Amino acid sequence: MITVEPQHLNLRPGQKVLDLGCGEGRHSIHLMITDEVDVYGFDLCFADVHTASERAEPFRAPKHSRGRLQLGVANGLQLPFADESFDVVICSEVLEHIEDYKLVLAEIDRVLKPSGIFAATVPAFFPEWVCWRLSDEYHQVEGGHVRIFRERELRKSIEDLGHRYFARHKAHALHAPYWWLKCLFWSKPDSRLVSAYHRLLVWDLMKKPALTRGLEKLLNPLLGKSIALYFVKSSQQVQEPLALIEEVEA
Repeated sequence: MITVEPQHLNLRPGQKVLDLGCGEGRHSIHLMITDEVDVYGFDLCFADVHTASERAEPFRAPKHSRGRLQLGVANGLQLPFADESFDVVICSEVLEHIEDYKLVLAEIDRVLKPSGIFAATVPAFFPEWVCWRLSDEYHQVEGGHVRIFRERELRKSIEDLGHRYFARHKAHALHAPYWWLKCLFWSKPDSRLVSAYHRLLVWDLMKKPALTRGLEKLLNPLLGKSIALYFVKSSQQVQEPLALIEEVEA
């Protein structure tokens, strides 16, 4: 289940992609399988990186994937990469966990090449606000969410670095009610209602039936659990991919 839509990344063979805060590897592994790119998945949590490595192992053979994947542990405030190392940077469901998120954005800007694509996703405001209202534990757990982003706030923070916004969308609308139920019954982890909804989500993920896929697409603009924003890093020396931007905006 990925949140970033790869068609907005303008991927080309041989490019280097950084998945910052890769977690258990959902975006990293997906791109390794589908595109002829070098993917670098890095996260602060060693356990998550270990899980990502285990999940990626069956797909590393050339017959199963088109790209290559390297995983590692790193702090988003001080990345172990030279300036302008990556053609694309993904930062999905990470910034809401970080107090000084603008420092992470500055580090992303440093390692992204001029005219590179930056995709950022965070929990959408309304579904996240409902979760906070229903349960303090939801966001007060260790490593939990420290803020609820408004779209314009995050967009401005990235644009202030000289990045040009060109696309947005919301995702995972069917997951919003699950998290509301989970928050409502936080003190009852064995709730049958929460368990039943979780089984529905797993079934939807594995089977991808037309009914639920169509329903989620219809509900995403209103109830999408996550919002994804896409930017191009500006450069006076390198021409921005204006054709891509104009195509998306059209």
